[in-house]
Amino acid sequence: MQQPGMVPPQMDITDDDKLWSLLSWIFAPLVPIIVLLLEDKKNRPFIKYNAMQALILSVIGYVLGGVLSFALVGCFIAAAVLIYQIVLGIQSYNGKWVVVPALTDFAKKQGWL
Repeated sequence: MQQPGMVPPQMDITDDDKLWSLLSWIFAPLVPIIVLLLEDKKNRPFIKYNAMQALILSVIGYVLGGVLSFALVGCFIAAAVLIYQIVLGIQSYNGKWVVVPALTDFAKKQGWL
């Protein structure tokens, strides 16, 4: 059994997996939704792992940005989330199983990853 917070073991990660993971992070939440609807993509563990996290993080970022937009803080939160997603996308394109603090553990406990 895998410990919480641990990343899955290295598997055969193809260039296609890396590309779809990068696109999921940068163009979230649209691309992750598309990826999770495509049967051949959602069956690839690396793509699903990154797409699900990108979807969750982008939704949280949009909600926080929208709720706090009246106080100008929301604009900074939205920009910070976008920059963070780009960094995570680059890491996933390099074949790394990215771990988002708290979010990865939450998604694993829910059975989404």
